[in-house]
Amino acid sequence: NKGIVMSFATPAKSKSGKYLFCYFVGNEPQEERIHFAVSEDGYNFTALNNNEPVIIQTKGKKSVRDPYIVKGNDGFYYIVGTDMKSDEGWTSNHALVTWKSEDLINWTDETVIDIRELGGEFANTTRAWAPQAIWDPEVEMYMVYWAHSTLENDIAGHYYAYTKDFKTFETEPKPLYGRWEEGIQCIDADIVYNENNGYYYLYFKEDITQKIAYVRSEKLTGPYNTDYTICSLNWHGVEGSSMYNITGTDKWIMIMDEYGTGKFFMQMTTDMENFKAVSPDDYSFDGVRPRHGSVVAITDEEYERLIAAFGVAE
Repeated sequence: NKGIVMSFATPAKSKSGKYLFCYFVGNEPQEERIHFAVSEDGYNFTALNNNEPVIIQTKGKKSVRDPYIVKGNDGFYYIVGTDMKSDEGWTSNHALVTWKSEDLINWTDETVIDIRELGGEFANTTRAWAPQAIWDPEVEMYMVYWAHSTLENDIAGHYYAYTKDFKTFETEPKPLYGRWEEGIQCIDADIVYNENNGYYYLYFKEDITQKIAYVRSEKLTGPYNTDYTICSLNWHGVEGSSMYNITGTDKWIMIMDEYGTGKFFMQMTTDMENFKAVSPDDYSFDGVRPRHGSVVAITDEEYERLIAAFGVAE
């Protein structure tokens, strides 16, 4: 890479509040737990609780990966993750796991949603990976979506179903986006709505290039355009991208897991399509060692409460 000059994005200054990063740390069962880190600016994150777990799963596989945290319309926070123990193999999971919290400290309502129990084409589910959720104002429910494969169709693509409470589905899962006919795996979807042009952008890991690509649609449930655009600027393979807004600005950050290096890659956009890398000098994950996770904006009060409850390394 020597001799290539990359022009880096200028970090935008956050206008209010702080940020919470929810993630797991490795492939051992005791590393497949919910961890938290916090940031004042959206770029530099510090682990809470000495990077020990803040939630230890008690149901299902008792191991969780790829946690996604979202603030619900009801004021509660929800985490939805992959109910999976990677020790058992990469096609060994068939369920999602969820939690609910009012204060970000106490997490209750741990629920395993087993996709196999839906029967029919879902009876032989082998992957229910990296679930995320987005509020759909048209139906006033949360659309949960995940990468899905079965014994009959081992090519993973994305399915979705609606929920009101993150405990049960109100609808049967339907295909959302995949490249099944070409035999290309598509995993780790992250959907973001662009208020400026009215499009939903679905980002995913494109398996051939090991980069992040996007498709877009005027409707949350699609159809998303068939031809995708590669948009990540990484040198190394990445997965598990997650987008969040720098509060009070038009800047959006995409973070992604450089799974082969143990690092994260960060880039910035204002239009959801054109990105600039953030200089490694401008972001950090102190003591975090993150794997695939997600970031949510929190208030100053919530930030102080998290530090008081879990402690932050000095």
